[in-house]
Amino acid sequence: MERMQGRRLDAPVLPTHPALAGLLPGRGLRPGAAYSLGSSSSLLFALLAQPSQTGSWCGVVGMPGFGAEAAEAAGVDLSRVVLIPDPGARWLAVTATIADVLPVVAVRPPERAKDSDIAKLAGRLRDRGTVLLVQGPWPQTEAMLDVTDPRWSGLGDGDGYLSDRELTVTVSSRRFPVPRSSRMLLPAPDGALGAAPQPAHGTGIAPQRETFENEPIPMRRAV
Repeated sequence: MERMQGRRLDAPVLPTHPALAGLLPGRGLRPGAAYSLGSSSSLLFALLAQPSQTGSWCGVVGMPGFGAEAAEAAGVDLSRVVLIPDPGARWLAVTATIADVLPVVAVRPPERAKDSDIAKLAGRLRDRGTVLLVQGPWPQTEAMLDVTDPRWSGLGDGDGYLSDRELTVTVSSRRFPVPRSSRMLLPAPDGALGAAPQPAHGTGIAPQRETFENEPIPMRRAV
């Protein structure tokens, strides 16, 4: 099947953050493949960051709310990003055209496309070696990525600022039997993707972190 599709599991991939690479088939974004993402903008920014930093042009189609400032804080090189906020009813044709000239294209479909049109786009992706990142369901994807269990940190007893968000990133793919998951900071205090804190050695208990998201804040005992 890989030979018919014109790509191999060991083919070169576009780089991603090491934390994401450990979850993805082939440890990166495979040219000619499509990836289905959840609605998290932070996850999309994390996937665009490394390719744009290493010189790959990225197109973003059908996302009028694309946060350029947040994307830049996440490490996306905006000088390598082409934005098409509102492609209209011909969004799929616009996506296919952009995929002819840019190596990475992200799109948020406003509706489900016809199977025949999706098959044509898939063939174009393989011919051009373009990576397609789709916010929403998409057939015949290389992998599906989503985030769950987010927990914000930074607030104290009624004061402070939200500093980072710890969450679980899960990747499902037909290339491995069970989904792969990992806890990450997305965003970390600097706005980019970061590693989640590890449990303290010898205790088996994670260090206490002040959290915010439908969670009670621990009371401090008076001394």
